[in-house]
Amino acid sequence: MASSTAVSALPQTAPPGTRRPRGVIVAGVVALVLIGLNLRAGITGSAALFHDLQAVLGYGPLIAALLPSIPTLCFAVAGAATSWLTRQLGLEKAILLSLVMLAAGLLLRGIPSTGMLLAGTVAGMSGLAVCNVAMPAFIRVHFADRTSLMTALYTLTMTTGATVTAVLIVPVAQALGSPSAGVGSIGILALCACLGFLPIAVHAHRNASPVKAARVSPWPLLRTRTGALITLGFTVQALLAYAVLSWFPYMLATTGLSASDSGLMFGLMQLVSVPAGMVLVAIGSRPRMLRTSFYLATVTMAFGVLAMLVLPASWAPLTAVLLGFGLGIFPLVMVMISRSGRTTAETTALSTVAQSAGYLLATLGPFGMGLLHSATNSWTLPLALLLAVALGQIAVGHLLTGRPTEQRTTKLPPAAPHTAPHPLEGIRR
Repeated sequence: MASSTAVSALPQTAPPGTRRPRGVIVAGVVALVLIGLNLRAGITGSAALFHDLQAVLGYGPLIAALLPSIPTLCFAVAGAATSWLTRQLGLEKAILLSLVMLAAGLLLRGIPSTGMLLAGTVAGMSGLAVCNVAMPAFIRVHFADRTSLMTALYTLTMTTGATVTAVLIVPVAQALGSPSAGVGSIGILALCACLGFLPIAVHAHRNASPVKAARVSPWPLLRTRTGALITLGFTVQALLAYAVLSWFPYMLATTGLSASDSGLMFGLMQLVSVPAGMVLVAIGSRPRMLRTSFYLATVTMAFGVLAMLVLPASWAPLTAVLLGFGLGIFPLVMVMISRSGRTTAETTALSTVAQSAGYLLATLGPFGMGLLHSATNSWTLPLALLLAVALGQIAVGHLLTGRPTEQRTTKLPPAAPHTAPHPLEGIRR
């Protein structure tokens, strides 16, 4: 593939490999955990209450289909601006701003109004988008020698936050007497992340370096093998994940399960994805076992969608377990992004292009399923199409892990000191 990479000067606030005080390292781990707890909570919490929100607020099928699609749209649009934002503010201050947006948006959703629900979702998910793109670079800068460990911790806490929120959100909303108050209460967790990350942002501001570092333009990376394959892999897993995360509890509720039981099954699915991600990363990190790890995740996801299509609601626990294991593919993709590129700038660029393009296309998953369900008054056609995508993911995983995703012909700036010696080093088939 052709490989043109635009490079320009970029002020670097925290050069990778710089020795930091122990307190800053501990604060970084705490901040990583708090951010991870938030990165799916706002999505899974609202998904578990979509049925109740529509009943109380009275919005129609178009809004019902649009709501679960807003996160992926924001991830695509706002995520594309992350490179520019980090250049203007610095990586840490950009993340802090995104956390403020996340907290404000989630709290705004607590106002019982369709307009506030939409506005709060857009604001919160835009903040979430910046975090999604910036976190692999944050891990690369602050934990350069522990990339896999910190990525595993980050994705573990992300899934844990989603699981706990999915299980507790319906009882919390019932206790508060309003589904709007329930989704708004998730903003308190985001406020904790803001406070937890504040010391990191302050330290980065006080120790900003005037050193210039290379910036890699994101979009030309789509013409490289690494960029194209990782973007394709990220797109397919995101489409499947957000289609399932957005509609699984709603589907169960429309097939006879109560809201609390649907939330419980949703929580089970999220709970299974926690150890599944750890197992898949452990397998994929072994020599020549990455393809095996991808096969386990992709085939299981396909069986989960098939079970959702053909099995009755009484089999929901089995469906939840299969889908939960399939969702464990996300940490694998994030590890590949965090280890890609020879500098932090390259990692940020690849993260930007993979997530922005991937989430834009992934919007077809939740939005399309919602529209098809409204048009057919059935989940059969949406699930049949989702099964076709799940089968396609098996082929994508085969391509992605066919050989080391090296940029064999890409002309990039010389690797900076204290960075990974080679793109995707250690990530082998």
